[in-house]
Amino acid sequence: MQPDLSRLNARYEGDAEGALRVALSGALGKIAMVSSFGADSAVLLHMVAEIDRDVPVLFIDTLMLFEETLQYQHDLAEKLGLTDLRVIHPEAAALDAKDPFGMLHRADQDACCDLRKTRPLEQALKGFDGWITGRKRFQGGARKGIDLFEWDEAFRHLKVNPLAGWKAADLGAYMDEHALPRHPLVAKGYPSIGCAPCTSPVAPGEDPRAGRWRGTDKDECGIHIVDGRVIRRQAS
Repeated sequence: MQPDLSRLNARYEGDAEGALRVALSGALGKIAMVSSFGADSAVLLHMVAEIDRDVPVLFIDTLMLFEETLQYQHDLAEKLGLTDLRVIHPEAAALDAKDPFGMLHRADQDACCDLRKTRPLEQALKGFDGWITGRKRFQGGARKGIDLFEWDEAFRHLKVNPLAGWKAADLGAYMDEHALPRHPLVAKGYPSIGCAPCTSPVAPGEDPRAGRWRGTDKDECGIHIVDGRVIRRQAS
């Protein structure tokens, strides 16, 4: 049975910690956190660790991530004392069958994301009733209108976005206040970080996610989709 999302959204709008606490209380079922250990992931990971370091944290290693991301994931998880970090990989047999040379992203980015990220996450979420994401409205695109609590039809799970209403300045202030380490690629012009072949630096004034799948109309990897479809950028 789905929870009363309208009531939850009305109650916790503007209260990220409250939304996170109710998500992790058990009242909404068994919830995992999914983290990319990206540009601002430290904020939500720190909040989770302050509440319960034993929360399952799912990290999808697509085998195409930046080396900096892998090192940051290791260092940050250790610093925060996360006790149930689960590193998820795509199935070897599936990679051998569909992307044996690691070049699928050049021919079909949606298929590559599905193979390396969406399917592994779908398997990892079995046994959970919902998951926590770090999406924010200021990131634009399909994220502009997200609620704190949503029903994900694609995965048939509750999706919780505690930081939906936060701005970039809020994230920076929180990281400074708690002395959280930045992802090393942020200083090199990467405000949004995904797989290495499909992520590029962002110029001043560009959308923070402009460096993801640059030159295409692709806006999401497929984990965050609407009505079963990968979200694509709207024409400006």
